[in-house]
Amino acid sequence: MQSAASIPAQVLRVREPNISRSGKLRAGVVGLGKQALEDHIPGLAASDGAELVAVCDESSSVVREQRERLNVPGYTSVETMLAAENLDFIVVTVPHDAGQSVISAAAEHHVHVLKEKPFATSLTEARELAALCEGAGIEVMVTLQRRFNPIYTSFLQLADQIGVPFVVDAHYTLHVVDPSDGWRGQSERAGGGCIIDMGYHLVDMILWYFGLPDRVLASLSARARPDRVYNAEDTALIHFSYDGGMYGSLLLSRFIGPKSEQIRLVGSKGIVELERGHLRRLTNGGEVIESLSRDQSWPSAATSQIDHFCRVIEGLRPNLSGPQQNLSHLRFIAACYSSAASGMPVNPEELS
Repeated sequence: MQSAASIPAQVLRVREPNISRSGKLRAGVVGLGKQALEDHIPGLAASDGAELVAVCDESSSVVREQRERLNVPGYTSVETMLAAENLDFIVVTVPHDAGQSVISAAAEHHVHVLKEKPFATSLTEARELAALCEGAGIEVMVTLQRRFNPIYTSFLQLADQIGVPFVVDAHYTLHVVDPSDGWRGQSERAGGGCIIDMGYHLVDMILWYFGLPDRVLASLSARARPDRVYNAEDTALIHFSYDGGMYGSLLLSRFIGPKSEQIRLVGSKGIVELERGHLRRLTNGGEVIESLSRDQSWPSAATSQIDHFCRVIEGLRPNLSGPQQNLSHLRFIAACYSSAASGMPVNPEELS
């Protein structure tokens, strides 16, 4: 496999999209687990901008089943699929430790990538991938569905109406019976536990709304199931603060049920509460001033994300979650793990 540095300079240009007979971009899906089958493949089926033309998974039985169900070619090797199919982009839904090799293969073939979070398993890997993608001239966008939901994009509009914000209280929790099960229980494969996995979405929202903190102090636990052996944190409590005076806390857990997600921003003249599908502005005493809600039909979130990425590839929209933006996410996450190891606050910007 060539590195970006070894690819001739004349090859390092963005190729024109391969518009199919249907007028849509040609997409392949790599990794046929639950996320692909329930989110991305239905999203592609409903997309105006792209169509599914190939699938890939390391399991030959899974490939056989989905190839027959979807009526598209199936592969057990991503390199073989990329060489055989004239693809515009691939949707990557593989275990975290496999992401780098898949993106590298796509870069060699100048195929764009829509990748399930996280962007990378470490800050070092993120930097390597960012350089590789830039050198190959491909777009990589990380799937962060909340950025395509009007409830979440309206948060800052209400936040402007609560005076001077000074404290953030956020949590994202759900219950997994056995946190040790599968590759997600192994920090070496996953890059960590709840912070880098399901917590990536809430980390994205913190950075989107407030920017990268100046200090992070984190405590982690991998003890929710003492009868199991695993080293990827099941629960994390993260304190963060900014030089401007705002501070906050973030609770993440793969063991604390029921499933719940919330951000509360408190200001001098009110509060903004954001939950999945609901947004409210309140007085400091708790009286509701205004509220928004949205019932989202399936698979609109995945489809909106895919259609936006098609426009990114065509040069019609900015990439909202590209490699450079996700370097900040990995700085925040790396600061959490560094702080947990040292017991001291860490400035994410100072991490090398």
